[in-house]
Amino acid sequence: MSHTRVRLSPDTRREQLLDLGVQLLGTRSLDELSIDVLAEEAGISRGLLYHYFRNKQEFHRAVVRRAADDLIAVTVPDETLDPISRLTAALAAYVDYVEHHFEPYTSLVRGAASGDQLLREIYEDARTALTGRIFESLGEYGLDDTPAVRLLTNGWAAMVEEAVIAWVPDQQLSKDELLSLLAAALPAVLAPTAQPPNGSS
Repeated sequence: MSHTRVRLSPDTRREQLLDLGVQLLGTRSLDELSIDVLAEEAGISRGLLYHYFRNKQEFHRAVVRRAADDLIAVTVPDETLDPISRLTAALAAYVDYVEHHFEPYTSLVRGAASGDQLLREIYEDARTALTGRIFESLGEYGLDDTPAVRLLTNGWAAMVEEAVIAWVPDQQLSKDELLSLLAAALPAVLAPTAQPPNGSS
């Protein structure tokens, strides 16, 4: 009995290659992820791979974009929870993602810091998506969306990023301790913005 081989559409095949690229980033850095490596792992020729990605830079950016999109998707907040529980749950999903996809995530962060404009844009898109959810919930914290609140929230997000990246390799705190500290830090950071400046009414 013969088996008919299913021919995948170019878009479907490209999506599979991106999934494989993100998976491979779990064991190597972005710089180590070459067209040759992906072609070998995918069981296709190097030339065919260039049908989907024009060059190594385009391939890297597409893989990092996929990793960023995955992060945004898994951290969608549960709107049925109260603000702090919702924040803690989203943080837990974020920490889990970074813990299990440490290389792809650090590649995103390092790529953004390297001066590559497109990688920087992907990084900023991911950061904006994550902090944007907080801005949408400010009313539940009794806060208005002001420049001061946005400045401090973005500072908190940068602190969370650095703390989680530092935590993953050594984990001197438990995950629950880490989540508790990070969730409690946001209201503490934003508290001054709820008060009139200089005690004025």
